[in-house]
Amino acid sequence: MTEKPSDIAFSDSVKAQQKQRGSRRMYERMEASDGWPDTITPDLALFIAGMGSFYLATASASGQPYIQHRGGSPGFLKVVDDKTLGFADYAGNRQYITLGNLAENPRAFIFLMDYARRIRIKLWGTASVDETDDALLAKLSEGLDVAPQRSILFKVEAWDRNCPQHIPRLIPIDAVEKLVADYEEKIAELQEEIGKLRGGT
Repeated sequence: MTEKPSDIAFSDSVKAQQKQRGSRRMYERMEASDGWPDTITPDLALFIAGMGSFYLATASASGQPYIQHRGGSPGFLKVVDDKTLGFADYAGNRQYITLGNLAENPRAFIFLMDYARRIRIKLWGTASVDETDDALLAKLSEGLDVAPQRSILFKVEAWDRNCPQHIPRLIPIDAVEKLVADYEEKIAELQEEIGKLRGGT
């Protein structure tokens, strides 16, 4: 049983390492003030709505970890309520490692990275698979261009936003292509205007 949301990550062993290496007092101050949130705030919901990619970590009953990348149109990871995220699961390579892990160990972790704005969000919680709620699946699959097979729900127990240090700034190709297209259109307009001015002299 954890006393504070951050205890889900800060085990006794982690706290001992923090104390040994000089960072424990800083985190004690964090725990004594607002601490880590354990609900989905409006700011977090807005951030999630703009994400087209995330990583889902699970582990087997023996503790063997596995990380799976999930991608889709921005907003495919949806806020179900202030404690729950959900997304539609669809056919992949048919290894079913995530499903197998969740069948014996509900512990899960979501890692969100926005390289363009250099923001990373970590969420701890539990995940479950739903293959019977058609209304939920329809809601989670809105906007998908592939047939969904099941819903995966993630119950948030704690989350934290990291500092941007050491995050490389990477821009999505579609954003770069739009920017280039806008510049090319502006250049064409200016060239046409220059041509008219030269023709009038």
